[in-house]
Amino acid sequence: TEQAVAVAGGLIGGILLFVLLGITAYLLWKKICHLCSYEKLINPVKTNANAIFQDQPNSEIQQKSTSRSRSVPFIIPPTLHGRDWIHLTNEEQVQEDRDPCMTPQPGPRSSFHSLAGAYVVGTINPDLYKFPEDKSETDFPDGNIGRLWFSIEYEQESERLLVSLIKVRKLQPPADSCSPFVKIYLLPDERSYLQSKTKRKTLNPQFDENFVFQVSSKMLLQRTLKFLVYHVDKQKKHHLLGQVIFPLKNEALTEDNKLVIWRDLEKENLESPSEHGDLQFSLSYNDYLGRLTVVVLRARGLKLQEESPAVGVYVKVSLMNHNKFIKSKKTATLLGTPNPVYNETFSFKAEQTELDTASLSLSVLQSIKGEKTFLLGRVVVGPFMYTRGKELEHWNEMISKPKELVKRWHALCTPH
Repeated sequence: TEQAVAVAGGLIGGILLFVLLGITAYLLWKKICHLCSYEKLINPVKTNANAIFQDQPNSEIQQKSTSRSRSVPFIIPPTLHGRDWIHLTNEEQVQEDRDPCMTPQPGPRSSFHSLAGAYVVGTINPDLYKFPEDKSETDFPDGNIGRLWFSIEYEQESERLLVSLIKVRKLQPPADSCSPFVKIYLLPDERSYLQSKTKRKTLNPQFDENFVFQVSSKMLLQRTLKFLVYHVDKQKKHHLLGQVIFPLKNEALTEDNKLVIWRDLEKENLESPSEHGDLQFSLSYNDYLGRLTVVVLRARGLKLQEESPAVGVYVKVSLMNHNKFIKSKKTATLLGTPNPVYNETFSFKAEQTELDTASLSLSVLQSIKGEKTFLLGRVVVGPFMYTRGKELEHWNEMISKPKELVKRWHALCTPH
């Protein structure tokens, strides 16, 4: 029995000794691996160009950092070091036999060129990754009197037109200070309007106001938004700074489609309408394509034969040559307004040699369902053979400015 106890004690002692030796060997192996993997930094401040910190006074470091462009080092971590990375004498690291597009571009170097064995292979310029600048905020043409931003949305179920007045920029007031506000009309109704709050002493008012117009879906595309921007002086007098006319007929208005739009302000024609009303249109001639373009913009002060929502007004544009009819086109019919807004473009084929004998006739016509059509007035523009005054000037200006749109108002005349 004593012999058996001695044998068991010897076995237990041997096992314990073996375990202690194993633990000791493991700890020694772990310490050796730790020493081989990491290099102890005795002095964190080095004069080497590849050191983490430069041995320079703080003021000099700050001065250099402010004079350089703000860049972010692009670093290759130690785990990705390979045979294709080489050290260069100019303190830069590049990759051998790679796509030239990946080669770091010359430029200001970061003061951080090595970080715990990681290599800096170039820098990233954060400015290159910014969103492109909104040109509508910065590009203003010569003679610009202001720019207006707004959004529109239509609710089919409640038949409501939602208009958000966002902001106006670069106003040109008649005085040093400016206190602007905006009136919003839904044409053809010019008797009622909605008005924004007045913003004090600013040329760049931020409104962020919402307005609602009740209009049926059937009549929506016949309507036109009109924005009038005013300035209030110290005597509480209102001065019109400009207007924006925006027809709704060309817009796809749905509840999930909120359109954000900007338009430049236009000066309102302060002259009173002529006896039979006026028509505004643009002319352009492309000599290379031999194409004559007419943009019918709007009419005002029309003398309707009968004022009724069922009354429709349209413009017929005819190309003539030697007083012979060549071709005609007409706008959409707008209902119930003496001040229709069209913004429709028509093109005609006309060689440059024909401009001395060609002319354009623009007729404003009123139609009533089931009845005849009335001629409300006509404008003829063309060369000296057919026209004089403003109509001749408009034609000649179109020819002298090829490919440009020349816009003018013309008084309507009725045939005798």
